[in-house]
Amino acid sequence: MAIILNLETATTNCSVSIAKNGKLILLKEDNSPNYSHSEKLHIFIQEALQEASLSFNDLSAIAVSKGPGSYTGLRIGVSAAKGLCFSLDIPLISIPTLESLANQAIQNTYKYVIPLLDARRMEVYSAVFNSKREQIRETKAEIVEEGHFKEYAEQGAVLLIGDGAEKCKDMLNHPNFTFRAALPTALEMGELSNKKFKVGDFEDVAYFEPYYLKDFILQSKKS
Repeated sequence: MAIILNLETATTNCSVSIAKNGKLILLKEDNSPNYSHSEKLHIFIQEALQEASLSFNDLSAIAVSKGPGSYTGLRIGVSAAKGLCFSLDIPLISIPTLESLANQAIQNTYKYVIPLLDARRMEVYSAVFNSKREQIRETKAEIVEEGHFKEYAEQGAVLLIGDGAEKCKDMLNHPNFTFRAALPTALEMGELSNKKFKVGDFEDVAYFEPYYLKDFILQSKKS
């Protein structure tokens, strides 16, 4: 029996779930426009365990959304996950953020699912999955232009999902496109983390780092 605590902090959605053998037990999340992760993540973890009548010692592993996404959000989630794994001596599991987001689509409804996370301006983090939830194109940071993803739309129905989908609507006008605003959530992580737990697909807690995809640039104020 695997009881896994799942942490999703890659976007503004601070999301925590507990899953038993891949089935959701409890979900707590808050999507405040200003990141609330530093204030709420540890509170949500404690509340989730209490409401599920569990203790930290009942946990089999900690799963964390690995990115891409917000630099600050990812750092907070990964730091919390690594700290818990160190103190409890349990495995760390990483879940690709875009895979989790793509799993919000009902399987086999669309020929392709393209998760899109806003990366500022007209840039998005994106990947492409088929109807079997298999990733068929690598994760990229890319600028969306007219005609983007046309090769997939010409083959059948395509769902573009995420907070980056809405801003692409005006340029992506193929009739086979469907757009859905959404954010990654720990709700989708339970099944994915349980699969990794079963096969022992764990991270090295000491050396694991989030998948930022783009370099973090700190901009100083102009004098």
